[in-house]
Amino acid sequence: MSFALLWIPATIAASLLQTARNLTQRSLTEIIGVVGATQVRFLFGLPFALLFLAIVCAAAGRLPPDVGATSFAYTIAGALTQIAATALMLAAMRERSFAVTTAYTKTEPVQVAIFGALLLGDALTPLKFAAILIATAGVVVVSWKPGEKLTRAGLRPALLGVGAGAFFAFSAIGYRGAIQALPEGGFFIRATTILALGLFLQTLALTLYMLAANRPALISSLRNWRKSLSAGFLGAAASQCWFIGFSLTSAANVRTLALIEVPLAQIASRRIFAEGTSRREMAGMAMIVGGVGLLLSIAL
Repeated sequence: MSFALLWIPATIAASLLQTARNLTQRSLTEIIGVVGATQVRFLFGLPFALLFLAIVCAAAGRLPPDVGATSFAYTIAGALTQIAATALMLAAMRERSFAVTTAYTKTEPVQVAIFGALLLGDALTPLKFAAILIATAGVVVVSWKPGEKLTRAGLRPALLGVGAGAFFAFSAIGYRGAIQALPEGGFFIRATTILALGLFLQTLALTLYMLAANRPALISSLRNWRKSLSAGFLGAAASQCWFIGFSLTSAANVRTLALIEVPLAQIASRRIFAEGTSRREMAGMAMIVGGVGLLLSIAL
């Protein structure tokens, strides 16, 4: 049986799980602050990642593949750039609206495509790049509010947002490179091995930082362990699906398909919160769906 197209449902599942995790983290932010809520996804996600790895190893009847120097270096790069991307995104959100910051950071698929082609040799045909550009432009159209202009005062958050997108791109490339660099094993055990290693490195780095700089937030996250466990599980499950996608296709394909959560969020807002959708937003969503559809037609 071929698993080549499993990256499509895996990416869709990752997007849904990530949305649920974001909602859980949002409620934790009010209790333990932004840094504390960010750290929760790593500290409380690690036990679930280790559990996933134990289950996969038991099912396969083998130990995890050996992580060589190349794979370890890629994992460190993916883990640290993901932390940096999150920090830059939060910094941008302090100065500009959530929607505008989203538009900046969602330039990630274009950057992933370019970096993936340069660093990993991922195929990047003109038609595929056009699909990624169309979908990414759709996100910008949906997120950008009419009348908002990039002034000199807005240059800093713009650079922070685009920088966040770049670091998210490097993170995706790092994790895909780490999975590819493992010497042997099926796609599932390779993805799960790098997930566990990445979360361990992130947990170690952020826990040491919080012990030194923000110990109250760390203690508060432990006191609110029930909500923290929920966020940790959802984060680990989302990452597991992301990594399965990375193990089967280019990071650009995965990140572009993930843009479908933008129109899904718009639909949910309209139905649940009775929020209207403008013509501009409808046009942007059509561009996202069109770009993703073109990408899938190429992949299939």
